[in-house]
Amino acid sequence: MYLTDAGRADRAELDRRSDEVAWSFLEPLTGDQRARLVAAMAEVERLLRASMVRLAIEDPARPDARWCIEQYFSELKARFEAGFDPASSISAAAHELVPPAGALLIARLREQPVGCGAVKLHPGAPAELKRMWVAPEARGLGLGRRLLLELERYAEQAGAHIVRLETNRALKEAIQLYRSSGYREVPAFNNEPYAHHWFEKQLNASGALHRATG
Repeated sequence: MYLTDAGRADRAELDRRSDEVAWSFLEPLTGDQRARLVAAMAEVERLLRASMVRLAIEDPARPDARWCIEQYFSELKARFEAGFDPASSISAAAHELVPPAGALLIARLREQPVGCGAVKLHPGAPAELKRMWVAPEARGLGLGRRLLLELERYAEQAGAHIVRLETNRALKEAIQLYRSSGYREVPAFNNEPYAHHWFEKQLNASGALHRATG
């Protein structure tokens, strides 16, 4: 569907009138006030976008889930000093990410996938968090923390008392997220070749779930 010349002219006129209305609100303000208003409007837009994100457990074999995992792998390959080969990493295959073995959480914005995270469950042993990824265009919305809290909730409801994860030193944002979310660094608990940091967190009613609502 394309606009005709007349349609483009009408749209240009509407844009001009819209700009005039916007300027009528801004003109009485000082430069500092305008900057504050623009910043506030940007924050409102960011929060509205964040409110539109929906999280759901999905089948890891579905196309959108596979796409998220592929994007995750591509980013690791680009950011790790020695690249990244999934075959050399500790597995989190599709069959390990479906109940009761585990789960894959997909985040969607306007129905499009923009992030993921997974948990592997081990009865009587700590749960493992895997595949934490947020699309570049969705970063800054608090989505990583939402994914993390929801995965912790899922693991606790499945009976886990501890969650663990490992990460690479190149993923500084992820390390900061884990530390600020109550994870403590511990000695290596597996032989993941791409890991430089190992973290764990106790799950209980006054811990992970309390922080999710506090």
